[in-house]
Amino acid sequence: MDQKIIDLYDDFTHGGMSRRSFLDRLAALAGSSAAAAAILPILQNNYAMAQTVQENDPRITAEMIEIPGAQGLKGYLVKPKDAPEKLPTVIVIHENRGLNPHIKDVTRRMATEGFIALGVDYLSPMGGTPADEDKGRQMIGQLKQPDVIANGKAAVAYLKSRPDSNGKVGAIGFCWGGGAVNNLAVNEPGLSAGVAYYGGQPKAEDVPKIQAALMLHYGGLDERINAGIPAYEAALKQAGKTYEIYVYEGANHAFNNDTNAARYDKETADLAWSRTVGFLKKNLA
Repeated sequence: MDQKIIDLYDDFTHGGMSRRSFLDRLAALAGSSAAAAAILPILQNNYAMAQTVQENDPRITAEMIEIPGAQGLKGYLVKPKDAPEKLPTVIVIHENRGLNPHIKDVTRRMATEGFIALGVDYLSPMGGTPADEDKGRQMIGQLKQPDVIANGKAAVAYLKSRPDSNGKVGAIGFCWGGGAVNNLAVNEPGLSAGVAYYGGQPKAEDVPKIQAALMLHYGGLDERINAGIPAYEAALKQAGKTYEIYVYEGANHAFNNDTNAARYDKETADLAWSRTVGFLKKNLA
């Protein structure tokens, strides 16, 4: 697919234009409204594909829970069955659409790797993640940063307090959630490790507050997010933080999302995931 079309969709999904303007520009790039209509389903997520690990997989148990310490906050808790008494824990933070089927699937994947995984629904205090993605993006735009940080801290405290937790908490996030991981690392000294996939970077002056080890994944074609890499890396280096940065050439923003045919890159996603799992196991042991 023409990279200009993928970039246009990325601009639209991150608040750069109205849906009407997006569709008009898509039609212009595609050559006609009919061609745009044919392309649109490829650009959008297909959640019928979000079942890498089935909900009834015998290796796990999964349930929606209330997260204490934050009013109305809920999460998707997935645990390995027949696991050792104490396990490392991981918060999974969604993209700018909310806790959708894809992120629930990622949460289940994390549990099959030996972690207690909690997919936090940051939209739950507003009524929960809607089925309509456009509405979900609008709701994300209404979130206030102090509330996002407070809800992340509540999730960390909850996982630390669980009797089956080893006391170590990590976080993994994608897109909006990648930025949330970076900001949680700045504001939560109890976070042991953070993995941010194509996430917005914190202010350089806040980087010295970070205590967690970080792994940062970026798609080489993601110019919007990648513009912030040099300043972030310089600040991490200057502050003596533990971090790893990977930029995957030829990969787009959202390369990990296997429900999105236009942007998913299996080879890159598999490599980044293997690095992520190894990193979390090392830093949450």
